[in-house]
Amino acid sequence: MSRFERLKDHSQEGRTFSFRAFLAFIIVLLLIAVLLGRLYYLQVLQYDRFAAMSEQNRVQLQPVAPTRGLIYDTSGILLADNRPSYSVTLLKEEVGKELDSTLSALQNIIDISDKDIESFKKRLSQRRRPYETVPVRFRLTEEEIAKLAVNYHRLPGVQVEADLIRYYPYGETLVHAMGYVGRINEKELQQTDPKAYAGTNYIGKLGIEKFYEPILHGSVGMQKVETNARGRVMRILERTEPVPGQDLQLFIDLRLQQITEKLVEGEKASIVAIDPETGGIIALVSTPGYDPNLFVTGISTADYSALRDSPDLPLFNRALRGRYPPASTIKPIIGLAAVDSETVSATHTVWDPGFYTLTHGGRKYRDWKRGGHGKVDMKLAFAQSCDVWFYDAGYRMGIDPMSDYLGSFGFGQVTSLDLPEALNGILPSREWKRNKYKLPWYPGDSLNLSIGQGFLLTTPLQLATAATVLANRGKWVQPRLLKGVRNMDENGALKIAMPELPNPRSYPEDVKLKHPEYWDIIVENMVEVVHGPRGTARKIGLDAPYQIAGKTGTAQVVGIKQDERYDRDKLDKRFHDHALFLAFAPADKPKIALAVIVENGGGGSSTAAPLARKVMDAYLLGIDPSVEDADLVGIAHE
Repeated sequence: MSRFERLKDHSQEGRTFSFRAFLAFIIVLLLIAVLLGRLYYLQVLQYDRFAAMSEQNRVQLQPVAPTRGLIYDTSGILLADNRPSYSVTLLKEEVGKELDSTLSALQNIIDISDKDIESFKKRLSQRRRPYETVPVRFRLTEEEIAKLAVNYHRLPGVQVEADLIRYYPYGETLVHAMGYVGRINEKELQQTDPKAYAGTNYIGKLGIEKFYEPILHGSVGMQKVETNARGRVMRILERTEPVPGQDLQLFIDLRLQQITEKLVEGEKASIVAIDPETGGIIALVSTPGYDPNLFVTGISTADYSALRDSPDLPLFNRALRGRYPPASTIKPIIGLAAVDSETVSATHTVWDPGFYTLTHGGRKYRDWKRGGHGKVDMKLAFAQSCDVWFYDAGYRMGIDPMSDYLGSFGFGQVTSLDLPEALNGILPSREWKRNKYKLPWYPGDSLNLSIGQGFLLTTPLQLATAATVLANRGKWVQPRLLKGVRNMDENGALKIAMPELPNPRSYPEDVKLKHPEYWDIIVENMVEVVHGPRGTARKIGLDAPYQIAGKTGTAQVVGIKQDERYDRDKLDKRFHDHALFLAFAPADKPKIALAVIVENGGGGSSTAAPLARKVMDAYLLGIDPSVEDADLVGIAHE
């Protein structure tokens, strides 16, 4: 051993080891103390907070969607039903980062288009509750449900859920009257109460479904459910039942609606019929139509493109939004304005050479009859629809009385109660022309207005409304589709009552004439149109078992030069005149008032009037024209 090597100090090493062991023991004790302190903090001091959080994890509140109210026709026939449908849904919290791969796997099992995936991702980005499933595809078949069931084990977060969706058993027959429901979108969610639509996937988009949405929708219920760690519902602990939507009954007569629609099948046309006593709309037809069931769960791109690009515009509601020159159908109102304003007398006559001029040698405003009618009084002017008599009356009146009287019959405004898509048309006046064109009102404008041409535009609904006011001799009843809400009284009997609406739409006051006796004269003249020996619509009145008060109309679509004649055969059909007819019957105690418009249909007397007769026969006599003589059935298309 080297003399410089030191001997080991065992006592010093022992002291060092003991110190280090003691220090380690102290550190362990401190760590145990910290752990116990943290455990005490969590288990004792924070017990209430974490117990509540745990309960919220295990117990959740879920909304329960209400059942949407049903819709019936006037006789109690079901028009809008709810039917079960199965959808495949995804639970985002369970799928996690495997969303895209899960969607791809689903596409390999059932038919899911890229459009379905795009719509799913839009719905996924919308506001929703935690652990709320999002639908991927609707209306699964039994085979598709079976395929998904056997693949559940490799599709975490995928579920097949049952839902009640809207179903319209009569398809396009009623779409322009009732509208439809569809998937609620983000914009609609922002405009509604989120609580009211929690758990609800559908909302009224058009028509009755939209206008009465608060009544049809009902109130959302809630249920307290116990879930597992993956968010799956294990059991229901408590449940507050939703309040279903209320059922509605309409004035629409399904039988009449179907007959009317069949009469104008293949045409671009509209027919609106109203009960003059109640204002109830008993038929509202616009053809062509479309199947509203396509829109309920989301229409495909191909189907929507076909509807949007169709030259016949099936998506366009002609009854409410089609604006047409009313032509001679407004002559009863112009005639009434002329005599009641004391512009001319009821015995006023004119000489009709086939045209009317404001100045000698000036522009000729032509009568529809090239050679004229000779000496014409008001009765013949109605029966033969003599333009020259009305030119003269319109020129003498000027714009102000004509505009005022037309307005009192509902032209230029929306007067219906529950048709949210209705347009107001155009009722010209001095102020209107000045504001729109920066021009004064000219006498020639009055002449055009007096025969329902020029600036005046109206919808079929407005024409039917005017017919109703004429039928009631000036008494207004507001046009509406809703007959009432269906409820059961304490004895179990069906009770139908109108609900209170927060902001009901106003409508004009009753038409008060200076000379009320003129109502009978105007109605008699309208009867002459149908039943008189020279009436333009006399063919439809020959064998009628009831009296019809009517007025034909033919609206020009293209302008004709001064020295030219209208030649229908040289024009494409889209340039043919529109055929119109306004009527009510029976003339003494009206039960139906209606307006008929057939786009490019030709003459009102040859096309529109026969259609109106068949509609009135169907309603008043119960006759189905489809079983009538074939020649009569074909009149509308001649």
